[in-house]
Amino acid sequence: MTRGQQRRNARRTHGFTLIELMVAMLLGLIVIGGVSSVFLAGQQTYRTNEALGDVEDGSRTAFELLSRDIRNAGLTGCDDTSGRIANVINPNSSGNTYWYANWNYALQGFDDASTDPALTGITGDGTPVKGTSSIELLSTASSDVVVTWNTSNGSGSPGNFAINAPSSLLATGQIIMVCDFNQATILQITSYSGNQRVIHNSGSGTPGNCTKGMGLPVVCSANGNNHDYANNGRVAILTAVDWYIGTSSKASSGKSLYRLTVSYSSGSPTFTPVEMVRNVTGMTINYLQSSGTPSVGVMPGALPGTGFVTATNVTNWANVYAAQATLTVQSSFTRASVNATPLSRPFTSTTAVRNRTP
Repeated sequence: MTRGQQRRNARRTHGFTLIELMVAMLLGLIVIGGVSSVFLAGQQTYRTNEALGDVEDGSRTAFELLSRDIRNAGLTGCDDTSGRIANVINPNSSGNTYWYANWNYALQGFDDASTDPALTGITGDGTPVKGTSSIELLSTASSDVVVTWNTSNGSGSPGNFAINAPSSLLATGQIIMVCDFNQATILQITSYSGNQRVIHNSGSGTPGNCTKGMGLPVVCSANGNNHDYANNGRVAILTAVDWYIGTSSKASSGKSLYRLTVSYSSGSPTFTPVEMVRNVTGMTINYLQSSGTPSVGVMPGALPGTGFVTATNVTNWANVYAAQATLTVQSSFTRASVNATPLSRPFTSTTAVRNRTP
């Protein structure tokens, strides 16, 4: 091999220069940076979309459950008994009807849940959050049985009535509503053994009945005023709930939407806050009430209102026929937004009270 050929081979086999290597590395870093930014942007978009879906699902569930109770507020299940409700439940020490049996306030709201008397004494998880709204709602649930006779239209004695079949839904201590086409009575069962006889004596139970009588006007004496409920008079379980925002150690936000329920398994009222939807951090409820004096042929309290107002500005809770709730829902993923914070969105829904709508 000649000396010239050796020089040419040496030129063909030499490597990159330092400058060429640095340029190649720079171009590679630019490509990697571009790919990484696209990947990170896609990852952030995914997190944001997932968080949006999370808060939307939470709001949808919350409104479905809350609206169901609002729609049924004040529902007796019988013909119109407005103004003809005999409530024989004993009052509290202040002489007032307990909230869970006060049909005059089948729907009542509070602008600050910490002032809601139904929520007094709750500690730990479920403690009401100050500055958020709460709403008390009373309705009835079917017991699947009806009246067959009572005091004077059968062979019974004061303080009891017969039903058409044994019911596993009725129990001692439970507060019920009996109604027909004429009137309704709210009373507490003082004894029920699963047979076809419901006993509602006075002088026992918590809070107990002030009389055995089921008629109007209510007279709190031993037998009071009697009312003969017609055959097939409806026997319903009185339901009382309270919706509010409470603290939660299980929610990433520390707050959840709660539903306070009332049960009578021990023979007296038991109040249990149940966490319904986590990471609902705020709730504001405004109300629409009828206004003006109805004209001839229009049901009392059936004139449309002029606008939604806060609970403080409601003048007559019996005339409230719609509630507008705004819930603030936070994502469970705490780094969902671009600045690595939870995503939070407000949602608003309006619900009409079924048996009060003009």
